[in-house]
Amino acid sequence: MALNLSQKKEVVAELADVAAKAHSLIAAEYAGTSVSQMTAMRKKARENGVYLKVVKNTLAARAVEGTEFECTKDALVGPLLYAFSTEEPGAAGRLIKEFAKTNDKLQPRVVAVGGQLYPASHVEVLASLPTLEQALAMLARVLAEPATMFARAVKAVGEQQGGGEAAPARRSRCRSVSASTISEIP
Repeated sequence: MALNLSQKKEVVAELADVAAKAHSLIAAEYAGTSVSQMTAMRKKARENGVYLKVVKNTLAARAVEGTEFECTKDALVGPLLYAFSTEEPGAAGRLIKEFAKTNDKLQPRVVAVGGQLYPASHVEVLASLPTLEQALAMLARVLAEPATMFARAVKAVGEQQGGGEAAPARRSRCRSVSASTISEIP
């Protein structure tokens, strides 16, 4: 079904809005993909924060103007499916890679991240990026490592000098005071 001018403007505006906020873009050839495969891919895309859309390349080229994906304009040739990662950069790469395993008709053609155009083989690199949770876990490990190493060093020094025995606890010179005693203080 052909779109009229106002519908085309709506599609371009929607795609431009997504492109302005997206972290990465993958354009893949989808010719020969069945309806059930496309439905499954769209469902998985929604679950993983990937905006998936099939639009004419001229509309997509207009939509990416002024965004970091403008570098892809000349590479948008043929029937393409556009996958924008809206939540984390590697989400679209993982989606396309996963569905390309079972569908040889789905072939990545364009990969763009951070204003750079990459060859289709970079889908593997993009798919290998950690998720947000994985990145936070790696950061936590890196931040905790110096404290762990310091504790090990202190323990090793203590074992060398004192045989690993803990120092005896000092008795506190403070005595405990009850609430009734505090109220009696002038």
